[in-house]
Amino acid sequence: MASIIEKLGNTDRRIIFILIALSVIIPVTTHLIFPNPVGAEPSRDMYEYVDALPEGCDVLMSFDYGPSTMPELHPMAIAITTHLMRKDINVVCMALWPEGASLAQEVMSNVADSLGKEQYEDGCNLGYKTGGAIMIVRLGSSMNAVFPTDRDNLPWDEIPMLEQISDLASFDLVITLSAGDPGVPAWVMMAGDRFGVPVGGGCTAVSAPQFYTYLQTGQMVGLLGGLKGAADYETLVGIQEGPAVEGMAPQSVAHLVIMLFIIIGNVAYFSEKKKKGGRE
Repeated sequence: MASIIEKLGNTDRRIIFILIALSVIIPVTTHLIFPNPVGAEPSRDMYEYVDALPEGCDVLMSFDYGPSTMPELHPMAIAITTHLMRKDINVVCMALWPEGASLAQEVMSNVADSLGKEQYEDGCNLGYKTGGAIMIVRLGSSMNAVFPTDRDNLPWDEIPMLEQISDLASFDLVITLSAGDPGVPAWVMMAGDRFGVPVGGGCTAVSAPQFYTYLQTGQMVGLLGGLKGAADYETLVGIQEGPAVEGMAPQSVAHLVIMLFIIIGNVAYFSEKKKKGGRE
């Protein structure tokens, strides 16, 4: 038994790399999907708040991320936009990150086409503006002043769905999908605390713990954290085999393999230490 443990502890790292690769490749190629139960989590709070919004209200979505974090945040954007448009809620998109405007357009176009929604009637993309928190303060005074035209240079006054929108307070909810700064903190401090607009959001898994305080203080209505949060929202919305739900299988299997080798390494270490102690 001791020799087996010792051999496992001395496993060639190339074998470990191969096993990790297989733990990702096999679930992806076989389209393995694990059940994804959603408990009383911030992702459910987010879903329930959005689901309670009345038909015809206005929601501002800020795409504050880039291509490097798309695997975690893009599925969130698709699931939330799908939920909003199914409920006939007007979706106004913008971005605090330069790449966010293009990502917003991709999401809006795909979801609108699948649900038969029309640009400028059910959703529009205002584009990117620099300035972070300072720019959000300006939105609190006048949306039109900050975005005189949308991403395609169509004047604000010529967009039908923006007729009733003047400033941030015109929105029933702000949703920020954030990969860093500017992102969740700026929207919570400015849109939420200063102008009283409810704020919800999504972020990368590594960032989620620092925003849980906002949930406890009531400064956010809900939060989607990483791929798990996106998978939760897909499940609640009823998106079958969405990219986040599919992504959970290879991630979970890879984590299990990593945990297994951590256990093996520790057992081998203490076994070797015990053997040396006995010889001494």
